[in-house]
Amino acid sequence: MTHPPLLIESWLPIAAVGAESQRERGASSALPPLYFLHVWWARRPLIASRAAILAGVLPAWSADWPAALRERFPNEGTYHQWFLQLNGISGDPAQARKLLSWARQQGRTIANPYAGARAFTVNPSAEDLALMGDLLEWTWGTRDLSMLDPFAGGGSIPFEALRYGFTTIANDLNPVAAVILKATLDYPARFGPELAADIRKWGQRWYELVKPKLQPYFTPLPPGAEGAAYLWARTVTCPTTGKPVPLSPNWWLRRGDDPVAVRLIAEPDMAEPRFEIVTGAKVKGARPDEGTVTRGVGRSPWTGETIPGDYIKAEAQAGRMGQMLYAIASKKRGGFEFRAPDEEDLEAVRRAETALAEKKPGWIVEDLIPSEPFPGGNDDRPLTYGMPTWADFFSPRQLLAMGTFAETLHSLEDEIRRTMPSQRADAVIAYLAIALNKCPNYSSLLASWHAPRGVMRSVFDRHDFSFKWTYGEFDAAGNLLPWAANQVVDAYRELTELAAPAQLALAIEKPARPVDRLSIVQGSATDLRSVRNEAIHNITVDPPYYDNVQYAELSDFFYVWLKRSVGHLFPEFFRDELTNKDDEAVANPARFAALGSKKRDLARTDYERKMAAAFREMHRVLADDGCLTVMFTHKQVAAWDTLASALIGAGFTVKASWPVHTESEHSLHQAQKNAAASTILLVCRKRTSPPAPLLAGEGSRGEVWWDDLQPRVRETARRKAAEFAAQDIRGVDLYISVFGPTLSIISEQWPVLTSEVDPKTGQPRTLRPEVALDLAREEVVRLRKEGLLRAGPPSSVATGEGPGVGVQFDAVTDWYLMAWDAFAAEQFPYDEARKLAIALGVDLDKTIMAGKRLAAKKGEFIVLQTPAQRRKKGMVDDEVVLFESWIDAAHTALMVYAEDGAGACDVFLRKARLKTDATFRALLQALLNAVPRARVKGKFVRPEAEALENLRLAFFDELVPPAEEEIAAPEYVQMGLEEAQEDDDDADD
Repeated sequence: MTHPPLLIESWLPIAAVGAESQRERGASSALPPLYFLHVWWARRPLIASRAAILAGVLPAWSADWPAALRERFPNEGTYHQWFLQLNGISGDPAQARKLLSWARQQGRTIANPYAGARAFTVNPSAEDLALMGDLLEWTWGTRDLSMLDPFAGGGSIPFEALRYGFTTIANDLNPVAAVILKATLDYPARFGPELAADIRKWGQRWYELVKPKLQPYFTPLPPGAEGAAYLWARTVTCPTTGKPVPLSPNWWLRRGDDPVAVRLIAEPDMAEPRFEIVTGAKVKGARPDEGTVTRGVGRSPWTGETIPGDYIKAEAQAGRMGQMLYAIASKKRGGFEFRAPDEEDLEAVRRAETALAEKKPGWIVEDLIPSEPFPGGNDDRPLTYGMPTWADFFSPRQLLAMGTFAETLHSLEDEIRRTMPSQRADAVIAYLAIALNKCPNYSSLLASWHAPRGVMRSVFDRHDFSFKWTYGEFDAAGNLLPWAANQVVDAYRELTELAAPAQLALAIEKPARPVDRLSIVQGSATDLRSVRNEAIHNITVDPPYYDNVQYAELSDFFYVWLKRSVGHLFPEFFRDELTNKDDEAVANPARFAALGSKKRDLARTDYERKMAAAFREMHRVLADDGCLTVMFTHKQVAAWDTLASALIGAGFTVKASWPVHTESEHSLHQAQKNAAASTILLVCRKRTSPPAPLLAGEGSRGEVWWDDLQPRVRETARRKAAEFAAQDIRGVDLYISVFGPTLSIISEQWPVLTSEVDPKTGQPRTLRPEVALDLAREEVVRLRKEGLLRAGPPSSVATGEGPGVGVQFDAVTDWYLMAWDAFAAEQFPYDEARKLAIALGVDLDKTIMAGKRLAAKKGEFIVLQTPAQRRKKGMVDDEVVLFESWIDAAHTALMVYAEDGAGACDVFLRKARLKTDATFRALLQALLNAVPRARVKGKFVRPEAEALENLRLAFFDELVPPAEEEIAAPEYVQMGLEEAQEDDDDADD
């Protein structure tokens, strides 16, 4: 069998694709329309999806091409440049990104450095599509290629496949995802931009019917206000006085230069507390940081006594947790104005409670509001805090609004259907249902007010059901429904702009439009029964990331409303009471909770079994000369081991891997937490023949042993790490980037045997991929350790090149250095910290945590300790002059400088004979290289970086911080740049 050599097997413009991926997601106000159509979790960037698909079907450049292709592409460089053009990439976005980073660090505004529009907004020209067709026909013998995404989720991958005219199959087990796919892939391409007017018209009609029904339950807006948000605190009864206690971690309404806060007033003669809005200089006196609940433990404002967390939970579970309105934010031009609630506001709330009590029984009979029990799972906080059913996720007035929305939409359907054909009416109703689904995400007991930005924050600003002590409520008689409907209309309109031109251009060449060849399937990736054997040319897939997101558990929040609004349109999607969790391919310990300590191992085994079945099914449907590209972002070796075992066991071999830097490392969000910023693309083919001999001249392959492969894995890891580091892949991403090349080695030689004997069979055990991955990581640790001791540009630090003499520290200091280098954050997974400790020959629990107190465990994570924290635990003492570990000396110097100034630090350094010590200077150089030096407006994000820089400037100015690449900055600084201010909060995704 001859495999056509594909472009992705030898080349991918990872720097350009990475820069455009970051640009695509740079600001929540300018995200692709898929993101704000409907919530879905962990979507991949469109441009990364596009590049993976196109490079996975287009051929590598060849001198054997037909004359017409050789004339168009005389060399590899012209072909690569055209590929960038086909992807919508102009100029050098990676260099432009660096210029933006420089401007951000300097606090400057600059002219737009990009040469063109954001790549995802650029549709391919008819000429480029025709040329792509010529290349496909030469490579595959046909222009009509079939593409499959078996875990389609939010639709990024199939959306891009459809834009380029491929016959596309989008599959997902989750019914919510299936509806999203229908609204993202099918309707925009089928009905075009004209449907936007229909959605807008009927959304307005819906609101006209709803408004008079809900107006009695909300007070009128003040003059000039566009809408309102009502801010509530959950309450319990004070155990001593019996009076209500509003529970809030703080009382801020707006921080910054124009602060606003709430003063809680609870005087002995009052029956309940009242609230006062304070602004400006008065805020400090109100002490807004002093809330009434901290880490689940309350404090009574009546007595000052502690309210135990168990008491609060018991009250909630008994149905006695209430809520108290403490502020109203009126939205006007220029921001929000705040006021305390008055009697009119409270009377409106009481009317709503009475109305709900009257309507609720009938709504339950008509099945308009969700009565399904919350199923529990990995996140049981809703049950802990008194929300046993999905209806309990809403306050009485919120549920009244949701029920009214649902009832009115249901009654409106016949009117819609009388005015348009059935399929078009289905589409309009589906989009209105999506608008309905937006409402609970911003107006429920789990939505909240975000004081730093002065905005409402969605339920899923994190991927969980985190309990909110204070919650936000939109004005449901005013701006909630119009806002939701307008968001859907805008998303639809932008989707048609992205999809329609490509559809029209391709319609000339192919008998059926791509949308007419589209299949959306709601089913398991382990059973693609509608797809024939070897029918698919390309599979590009972003599989579930181990335990990263529990999709089914989270999506139940939306499922219960979608089932009621569009279940009759898609009965095949909504067969079950809640989403299917048993067949979902995620590592879900909650499914095995009854088995106690074994639950995590069983969850991992279950995930691996399901992923193996899914990859076997992909192997079945993929053409023998087809290509599978797997996107994976998880940073834990356990997740990679599980994925690799399933992939290799299904019969695939890894041919290439590419780290694409998809997340911004300069944002506060990334700088302060351990997050993999790169998506790794694993390029796979079917394994069709025995592996090549390990050594030149071997006559037969025989058995392949892990001991024989180890030198090759070490050399490859070191070489690829240096190569990727030169392309600006750093931190945890650099360690992950070598996993693909490592898997390539072992998958080509599979099965690989170890010297460990299985006691049951007496045969050698087969290698677990994680053993090879650990070895590769150890080699990167060695490389990075060498590099941290050297001064020079980032690439030389990353690769271990450049001037400098290697210095030996101690294992504890090495661990601390490499932890900063690998994870670039103070918090990272415990298991990863343990493996790093093993690689360096030190015990994490006994030495790093218990002995040296360099880190503390926090759940499943490790948190690095500051010098001040270590001093409180007796580990840092400025009276000591002889140190067990070099990091103790460095932490002491940093602490003395921070607390007592340069003079005291000078005395300490001389007393401890550190000022002229070559090893100490080398350690400071290594720390300068290891600790992230990201800045915002000239200030270091990490306090450790600032402390090190101060120490360097005061006493060790011969040390060289990591060199920043010189960038020619423009002298003028005027423009409104689309991503001058990056937004780190999730935007409806």
